[in-house]
Order: sequence, then structure tokens, then C-alpha cells
Amino acid sequence: MPACIIARASRTTALASAAGAEGVMLLAAVDCCPVVEQPLEGDKQHVAGLCGAREVHLPPGPLFRVEGTAISIPCSVSEYEGPTLQHFEWFLYRPTAPEISIGMISTRDPSFPYAVFGPRVQSGEVSVQRLRGDAIELRIARLRAEDAGVYECYTPTTDSMYHGNYSSKVVLKVIPDMLGVLAPTPRPLLRGRMAGTSPLQLSLSEGQELQLSCTAQSQTQQHTHLSVSFGVSAPDAPVGRQTLQEVVGVRRDFAVEAGGHFAERYRSGELSVAKAGSEQYKLAIGRVRPGDAGTYHCTVGEWIQDPDGSWQLIAEKRAALAQVTVQSIASQLAVSASPPEVRLSAGDALELLCNLSGPAAPAPHVVYAVSWEVGEGDGLLVAQLDTDGVAIVGESYANSQVGRRQVSLQKLTPAPGSYRLRIESAQPGDAGTYRCVARAYVHFPDAQLREVASSRSQGLKVHMKSEAVVVEAYAWLPVPATYRGDTAELLCNISVESTQAVHMAVSWWVEVTLGEEEPQGRMVASLSREGVAELGRRASGGDMSLDKVGPQCHRLRLHGVEPSDEGRYHCAVTSWVRYPDRSWYNAGAVKSNSVAVYPYARAMDTLFIPLIVGIASALFTGIAILATITCCFMRRLRKR
Repeated sequence: MPACIIARASRTTALASAAGAEGVMLLAAVDCCPVVEQPLEGDKQHVAGLCGAREVHLPPGPLFRVEGTAISIPCSVSEYEGPTLQHFEWFLYRPTAPEISIGMISTRDPSFPYAVFGPRVQSGEVSVQRLRGDAIELRIARLRAEDAGVYECYTPTTDSMYHGNYSSKVVLKVIPDMLGVLAPTPRPLLRGRMAGTSPLQLSLSEGQELQLSCTAQSQTQQHTHLSVSFGVSAPDAPVGRQTLQEVVGVRRDFAVEAGGHFAERYRSGELSVAKAGSEQYKLAIGRVRPGDAGTYHCTVGEWIQDPDGSWQLIAEKRAALAQVTVQSIASQLAVSASPPEVRLSAGDALELLCNLSGPAAPAPHVVYAVSWEVGEGDGLLVAQLDTDGVAIVGESYANSQVGRRQVSLQKLTPAPGSYRLRIESAQPGDAGTYRCVARAYVHFPDAQLREVASSRSQGLKVHMKSEAVVVEAYAWLPVPATYRGDTAELLCNISVESTQAVHMAVSWWVEVTLGEEEPQGRMVASLSREGVAELGRRASGGDMSLDKVGPQCHRLRLHGVEPSDEGRYHCAVTSWVRYPDRSWYNAGAVKSNSVAVYPYARAMDTLFIPLIVGIASALFTGIAILATITCCFMRRLRKR
């Protein structure tokens, strides 16, 4: 073996050898490069630079940690020779005896700890976690005041010679716990790890505002920063990092962040956190939702910056602020309609009441929209009062056919309140089953409305007593035979049985057959209930006219009929009744019998074509004979 190789020794022997033969060691380190034997098969070795120096690394100190908290101190070695799996030993030098080293724990010798640390090592309170072959981490689960001192991490040598740094030291100072958190109840400042066991009991309705405050203070002598986080856990759930959902928090660098699904609500301005004074923090949720129910906590962390620039959490406290229950509007919203049954005559006023009951203390951000519907299932809209108080009448009650009926929906009492539907002149078609529908919305800061609940009343029956209107229609041709080019007349006789004034709308239709398909009706002309005529387009393109030739007799005239006008014609009659509110009611419609229009050809038209053919044939024959005679005469004349 080369003379420059020095055998491996223990920490004590190595230090003694280094002290007794310092000159020789330095000379060997400078002038002699070690020669390393070939490793045995299967023996993994790490060979550093042949003239390098071993170095043990610890974070710079001093490190400040709070009594009762955990600490982790990493230690690693570099520039070493030998196996990649290096062993480590930890020593403690207490301030009361700075020259005495106390063995704490070793990676290779289970019996290494001194008596003062033996039980703590066996219980796992003091342990070593290997990060890789040449790096470990000393962990103390719960610091004690006597754990303060100088910590030394030592690596037994695996080098061919002693050269470099085989240990490193760092100072740890254990400071008392001076962090406090105060819940918004008349209780003393809480110093325990989990502060507050009897939180406030708050019951809110959906859409109301939740405000909670938390007081955080620290009397630590060192320069520290505080972080404050508001969180919520499910009702009656154990509180921990896994079950606590962060709502919003102020970080140690004063940045504000919201957690999980609360982030979008924070961006929209629905929730906020603010600092009031030097120690108080306030959480505000503008519009609570049923999912916001739970136990709210305030978690305060104390942070210190180590000499290496990293920030470490040295203390954390949590206080229970309030047990919050949120009653949903859907569970409180109820709708009833009255009276349960209505009987009235056509033309009378129809009044229905809708009563809403909701939260006892309605939130200012909750608004309601109320509507009345008629019919089964998704009925037709009668009228609606939207969230802004604007009344909207259904299409069936305001259109060109019926006019604009006098329908109103009025709010009688404050929200949620009572609402009255009034139809001034009820019509027979208003009979049916009516329901009141209420919808609750919440106004959000971004000006959006979100529907949170809806409810429907029981159906109430409206019975209508009306006078029947009996209408019959009969179509006929005053002149059965119509010839091409003549004017075809069609008459429609109407009979009405009614005790009230009835206005008639008449329309004429022709049945058109295309191939083998079923005949389809096409409107030719119509006369409205106001007497306004509307003419369609004939197949032949000819003119036509409408007029009234008797009290209940209407006439359609087709001028200059052509074969394309052939078909079966009928009239359709719609009876309309006008009510005092100037609206119209369709009392019924009837279709007449159909009559055939067939343009016959005239006798002259029948002989005209044969006459033309005969004349043409005679002329052709005469010309042929004349040409033959002339040709023969000219031939004989030429011979002479």
C-alpha cells in the first residue's frame, strides 16, 4: 500500500491524528496523490477528484425555531471517496457546556445516542431521514427548550487519506411560543395549538352577508411575518389540513389568494379579506350559498427568514370562529294561489291572488320574479312581473288577432309579498287551470342574476259561463255552367245564431291536386272582420273581386276564367266577438261545402279549329290542281 494512504479511523482518532501530525497530513495532501485500489466486484465506490477535499454541508445559522414545533436540518457530504452510501452522526453542544458533545443519533450505530436522547430516538421524536446516499435530514418532532445549542453533523471517513472538512456545525436557538389568535367572542387570548372549542352559532339565509373577524398577534423578539388564512370545514368534521378548505388568505408577503372554488368568487368581488388596524383581519362573503355552511376557522402562521434566504414556518395557530348554517331559499320559498275555484261569465273581470312566503329576514340582494300560467304542464304565459318590476303580457294576450287585452299583474306587499293578476274582460277561452310560478334570484357584484329557487302553486280552476255562437256556411254557384272567358261567381251564405254581436271573417279556398298527392288547400281571397279584402293570386293570373251582396252573403268573382282555374272551391268563416276592453275573441270557425268550377268551351270554340283545318286543306288542294294544269298547258305549248 502506498505510504500516503492513511487508514480509516473514528472521529476521535482522526481528530487526534490530525492534531499530532498536522505537518505530515498537509504534506501528504499537497505532495502525494492517493492511489486507490480496484474495488471488489459488487462494491460500489465514489471516487472524488484525487486531490479533492471532503466537505460537509449544513445550512447557515443561526436558526430560530419555536418551542413545541418540529424542525428538519439537512446535512450532506461531497468530494468524498468510497461507497456512495455515507454514514452520518449528529452531536449537540449545549450552551451550558459548550465543550461537551452529546451524541444524538447515528445512521450506522443504533446504540450511538446518549442517555438523554435514547428514549426520544426510540419513540421516533428524534430521527434521521435519508434523502440519498450522501444526504440525510435530522428531524425533531417537538422541540424542547434544552434542544437549543450547536448541532454538529459528522461523517466518518471512507477516504484514503484525511483531507478536508469531516463535520459542520450550525446554531439552533429555541424561542418561546409568542403567537396568539383571538376569535370574535369574549374569550381570553388563546395560546394552544388549536384555539377555540365553542365557536359562535350563526344561522343565515341564502344571499345574506357573512362577516367574520380574527385577531392575530405575535410578541416574538425576532423579525417575523404573519400569514392569516380563513378556512371552512364540513359541519361536525374533524379539523385538519386535509378537511379544511381555504376560503381566502393573506400570505406572509401580503399577497391575497383564494382557495379552490372560492377563487372565482374572489375575482368577481363576492368575497374579500381586509386588515383592520394592526392585528385584526376581516372576512366578508357578500352572498352566502348553501354550500358555504360549515365551521369557519382562522389559521395564523408565523414565518422567519433563515440566513440562506428561505422562509420557514416556525409557528401556527388555529381558532374556530363560527359554526355557520345556511338555509337555502328553495327550502323556504312557498307559493299559494287563491281563490281555489272561480266561476264567472264572459266579459266579467277575473282576479287571482298569488302569495309568496320566503326567508324571515330577506336579504337585500334577493329578488323575485312572479308569473301566472294557464293550462297543464308547461302552460301558456298569461303575465309576468320580472325582477325589475316590469310587467310582461303573454303572446296569446297581445297579438294582431286578439288585439291587446287589458291584463295586469301588480305587487301588493313588500317582498316576497302578494301579487294580483287581473283580466278586465274575461273570455270563454280564459277558462282552465291557473298556476302562480315564483322564481328567486340573487344579484351578484358582476351584475349577474343567478336563479337559486323556484316554486309553483297548486292549480286553481276557472270556469267560464258563456253564450254559444252557432255558425253555418253554404257555398253555391248561381250560374252552374261557366264558359271560358266568362266571369265565375261563387256565393257563400252564412247563418249565425247568437245573442251578442258577431263579426265575420270570410276566406275562399281552392283545393289543388298535384299528381297523386292529397288535395291541398290554397287561399284565393279573404275578407277580414273589419271588412278589409285581401286578394291572393289565381293560377291563371286573372283578376278577381270580393263583395258582400247581402247581410250574410259574400261573393267571389273570377274574371275571365281559364282552364287552370278549374277546381273545387269552398268558403271558411270565423266568428269574432268583441269585448268591452276592445279585445277580440274567436268564437268559432266553420268550413262550407265545396263546389266545382269547370270552365266549359263554347260551340264556336269547338268549330273554329275544324274550320281552320278545312280551309287550309281546300287551299292546299286548289293550289296543287292549279299547278298541275299550268304545268301540262305549258308543256303542250312548247311542243307547238
